Amino acid sequence: MQRARVVLLLLLCFSVSRYTYSQSDSCALHVSLLTCSPGEELYSAFGHTALRVKSSATGMDIVFNYGTFDDSEPTKFYWDFTRGLMFYSLSAYGFSDFVEEYRSQQRGVIEQELQLSCAEKSKIFNALRDNAQPQNRNYYYYFHLDNCTTRAGDMIIKNTDSPVVFKNILPAKTPSYRNLLHAYLDKGHQPWSKFGIDILLGSNLDKKVSNREAMFLPDYLMKGFDSASSGAKPLVLKTEPVVIVSTTAVETGSWFTPFVLFTGLLIFITILSILTGSRSSAFLRGFDIFFFLLLGLLGVLLATLWLIRVDDVCRNNFNLLWALPTHFVVVFVMNRQKQWVKSYFKVVCIISLLLGATWFILPQALNPAIAPILGLILVRSWYRSKI
Repeated sequence: MQRARVVLLLLLCFSVSRYTYSQSDSCALHVSLLTCSPGEELYSAFGHTALRVKSSATGMDIVFNYGTFDDSEPTKFYWDFTRGLMFYSLSAYGFSDFVEEYRSQQRGVIEQELQLSCAEKSKIFNALRDNAQPQNRNYYYYFHLDNCTTRAGDMIIKNTDSPVVFKNILPAKTPSYRNLLHAYLDKGHQPWSKFGIDILLGSNLDKKVSNREAMFLPDYLMKGFDSASSGAKPLVLKTEPVVIVSTTAVETGSWFTPFVLFTGLLIFITILSILTGSRSSAFLRGFDIFFFLLLGLLGVLLATLWLIRVDDVCRNNFNLLWALPTHFVVVFVMNRQKQWVKSYFKVVCIISLLLGATWFILPQALNPAIAPILGLILVRSWYRSKI
């Protein structure tokens, strides 16, 4: 989950002969799961996972990082991002460089050394080395199904001789994917990011997660490994911090949240709508054009994401019930005294009322800040249906 610098692979140009360990030498290998704490930016808000392989015999100490991507071509990068075709890579570089990067970002790193047999450690290392080859290192990133954390976890799970058995790490009330993301965004005081995610990502994100599915997030994979076993032994041999970050300062979020902004706007526009006067009427005509144009553009964006993304995270988006793409067309004729325009806003008013009435039974959790937006739509569509 980290926007790592594009590190031009120190691609382990290890010759097979030099790093093919005998059964006794392979016990000098140590394989660890590295879990990194969240950062301040959205791309790092959910933490990160990497794998460490070191040898006490040769001094080798390498981090395998599935979180590398190239954003050197912004236009292509954002187009691929919109389509859900994020191209990520596995990079391999020195452990000391990895630690320094996270220390400079003031992000903690916890290491779980895995209790594996000599053969299993060699198997994992060989699989990672093969995966890091230029022809194998790239993959398409899907943030909750196939990401840098799931890849690291699968690399371990698929290369143990005995199946990895996980204990339950979920609370009694099973969370959805959205619930899990909200917990990180709330803790990181990112209400605007939470608002944007809740609007863009559809009802498929409200699916309840299984114990294993929850491990798409770094902290949950760490918790899963901590209580897991392989064969008759615990999977984790020992856990220790690698980078310790001081948490003495108490972070507080800003009062300026989407809910506060739109609630204030709802109160202001409602008061103006009640008042009768040429100035308030002129202002509201301009506001309506701007407001419904934004809603229409948002609706077009949501519909486009639903249609063009290769994954399903933006599909079945109930936000399209209030961000109607048709607003984008109607806004250009809304100030004309046409009966069909009045009828259109009457329908919009009814849809908004129904959405408000079914708020808590929808298959998609809507962001609380949408409630005052819905209030704005109700107020202005009601007046639009009457004038």
